Amino acid sequence: MLGKIFDRFVEKSPISVMVRGTLERVLGADQLDAWFARTAQKQYTRTVLFSTVYTILSHVVFRIKPSVRAAYRDHEETVGASLISVYNKLNGVETHTSAALVRYSAAEFMPLITQLDGARAPWLPGYRVKILDGNCLEASERRLEVLREVQAGALPGKSLVVYEPTSGLVSDVFLCEDGHAQERSLLGQVLATVHAGDLWIQDRNFCTCAFLCGIDSRGAGFITRQHEGLPFEVVTSWRAVGRIETGRVAEQRVQVWDAQGRAHLFRRIQVKLDQATRDGDRVLYLLTNVPLYKASAKRVARLYRKRWTLETAFQHLEAYFHSEINTLGYPKAALFGFCLALVAYNMLAVVLAALRSEHGEDTIDHNLSLYYVANEVAQTYQGMMIAIPEDEWRVFSRMGPAEMVATLKMLAQKVHLAAYRKSPRGPKKPRPKRDGTTKTPHVSTAKLLREQQARAMAL
Repeated sequence: MLGKIFDRFVEKSPISVMVRGTLERVLGADQLDAWFARTAQKQYTRTVLFSTVYTILSHVVFRIKPSVRAAYRDHEETVGASLISVYNKLNGVETHTSAALVRYSAAEFMPLITQLDGARAPWLPGYRVKILDGNCLEASERRLEVLREVQAGALPGKSLVVYEPTSGLVSDVFLCEDGHAQERSLLGQVLATVHAGDLWIQDRNFCTCAFLCGIDSRGAGFITRQHEGLPFEVVTSWRAVGRIETGRVAEQRVQVWDAQGRAHLFRRIQVKLDQATRDGDRVLYLLTNVPLYKASAKRVARLYRKRWTLETAFQHLEAYFHSEINTLGYPKAALFGFCLALVAYNMLAVVLAALRSEHGEDTIDHNLSLYYVANEVAQTYQGMMIAIPEDEWRVFSRMGPAEMVATLKMLAQKVHLAAYRKSPRGPKKPRPKRDGTTKTPHVSTAKLLREQQARAMAL
């Protein structure tokens, strides 16, 4: 399937070959430029190809290069334009294009995951579960002239991200250049993508009459934490249904009205927690329109707990990819960088699906460390691209679906999982109380170690 030139990397770093091959198949230069020509609304190609900008910024996202300038220097001979031209292209990438690239990657990767038989078990049979959460990009550096005298942190944008846990893909993203905008202002765009058979799980910030009733009217389901400002009418009294791992559960029926005055009957679920949340809450109230015969109150409460899967994904983006490039001050550029990190995360979902198909879901999801996977890709990628010419990678774009799946499975078989195994730490020890009244602002670590050793020897 692959030529001899790949042999050494197939044996030593099959995951890096899987990553580069998957990217070549879906996001190769020719495919990207053709996609950009179909998708862009205002921006067009003059001197810098979209695929060139993608390649430069993706090297930063994958932590292969520390900055856009460093990545540009690596590709200067092939770019055919100045660094300023590259930055201008970055600063002009439309948010529509950035969001569409994430959707495009998910649509292209989904068939591969299906054919690999690498999807996770469904959370609730009969529903396509989607987790919705917001993400505000961290403050950028004050490189823009308009920011240099501003004391407050400059927020370059905000987004709502849709994650599908069965496939592990980020299937959609909704972007806003105004970093101070309320996340709820994007819910109208989200509602337009709701389909019958979806199950949307989200936090209380998205608990509005218009959004919940809109989901219900479209034949989709939702599980959301109740916002205290949501108006409703109690229909039935509380009925205790037992315990889950975190507390006692009860449920009742309530009615909520939409803007047209139509009543919607929902289930309201109460979870009395054994331990308070980090915000100090001892009781949680959840709302859902999922029928009782499809999910009990206890199952609904457990499904809501799994909403943290998306927050874990955000943590992975921050820890393993350079998802928030704070040197990009212009909102369009910063949001494009964030979307490239989402694309990289989707590519990683294909790699994990291939590994699950060969080594089992429990083994991969519970024992594989994404830190070690991302670290190997960052360390190996540059040398691999030098050793294997660009033209050789086009073998992946010429493969049929069955051959591509067989290649990914072959590479997954060669992965030595022991090298990527998680290193679980023990329980955290309580932080010792420190004396904040010391007159010396610094200490010598070497001196403290010597004193500790002297005390140990004296015993």
